[in-house]
Amino acid sequence: MTSPSRLRRSFIVLGLIALGVGLTPALAQSGPPGKAQAQAAKPAAGETGKDAQKQIDEIAEAGRALSGPAGHPECVWLGRRVVLLMWRDDLDTAFRHLDLYDRFGCPSAHVQAAFRCLIKQGPIDPKAQQTLIGRVHDCWLDPSLVAQPAAAKVTSPASAQSAKP
Repeated sequence: MTSPSRLRRSFIVLGLIALGVGLTPALAQSGPPGKAQAQAAKPAAGETGKDAQKQIDEIAEAGRALSGPAGHPECVWLGRRVVLLMWRDDLDTAFRHLDLYDRFGCPSAHVQAAFRCLIKQGPIDPKAQQTLIGRVHDCWLDPSLVAQPAAAKVTSPASAQSAKP
């Protein structure tokens, strides 16, 4: 019979071999540690600068246009984000952001008014130049914004008559 210590040692050795065989393919696929993550996390420098400056300008514009806490930078950033998340039906994340929004002393009525404005604007046409973010920004600046009616097609009488059979 084999002794318990020899049996224990052989199980340990077999376990280490199995662990080594299981990790080898994973290590071979990953390459040098951190290299892929560093490349994926590094955006183009030109894009980052333009986007950051645009966001700073929009927040500054809201600070000038709105009086009271709704114009504070943290309220503008969090509030617009809450409205975007609600539009996209990501309510769990929107409520977490709303908790932060309230914690900063920002007016919750402004979020409600901006979301109401966004809903009244109607669906966003994918071909239109105005994006969801732009519409949220406009509604944040002026929650009483009235939806622009779609331009009616103007047909000339000649084209209308030629269309008739």
